[in-house]
Amino acid sequence: MLSVNTNGDAMTALEYLNLTQGQLAQTETAVSTGLTVSTAKDNGAIFAIAQNMRGDVAGYKAVTQSLENCSSTVDVALSAGQSISDLLIQMKQQALAAADTSLGTTSRAALNENFQALLQQITTVVQNANFNGTNLINGSTFQIEALASDDGSHRITVGAQNMSLSGTIVTIASTGSISTQAKASAMITAVQASLGNVDSALASLGAGSSKFSIQATFVQNLSDTLTTGIGNLVDANMATESAQLTALQTKQQLGVQALSIANQAPQIILSLFH
Repeated sequence: MLSVNTNGDAMTALEYLNLTQGQLAQTETAVSTGLTVSTAKDNGAIFAIAQNMRGDVAGYKAVTQSLENCSSTVDVALSAGQSISDLLIQMKQQALAAADTSLGTTSRAALNENFQALLQQITTVVQNANFNGTNLINGSTFQIEALASDDGSHRITVGAQNMSLSGTIVTIASTGSISTQAKASAMITAVQASLGNVDSALASLGAGSSKFSIQATFVQNLSDTLTTGIGNLVDANMATESAQLTALQTKQQLGVQALSIANQAPQIILSLFH
């Protein structure tokens, strides 16, 4: 039916053109953002899931940072502890030499001077074994604690090892001396015991460092898996979107042409009155 009031063909053409326009806008957004779901408007359920997973990934970044900080703190303590172990070995050598009954007073005094320097060096090492304000070997800290889960409910702890002089690990007093043969002989036992204690403390710190490293690797793998999962949910397949974009652009042009043709139909009515 020809009518000047109602053009059904034009309305149908406009309806399909508007639909094509909406699809084209959605595809253009996917191409420009790389996401098929960039806002809750695109797909509320998928967007909510993706956002929750993004929150988990952000939490794991904080966990990784915590683990790295604690691992570095333990590594500093390990390095300092190894230096103390080396110093104790040198001190044992000095004490053994000073315990020789055939050694002269002057020679023993020289050995004792070296021994005192090594003793002071232990104190220096202990005092400087700091990372980010934390020292695990001077007795100022009981333990170090790192985040282990994205909600903060799980943590990993590593105990401190006080390697200060006159302690339970390094039992040698700051006033220790090998100035006489008797003192040197007694010092050999003390140094040997301290050396064993330090090596045990290093083993404990090393085990703690391994815990941080293992957890950090696990957290990184978990974060990578979540990131991949988010991509699977919201990332656009650019090859598909490119093909869809071309198809919709063609469909848009055809829709415009169809609407133009439909709009010309009422003009035919004029020919009926000539």
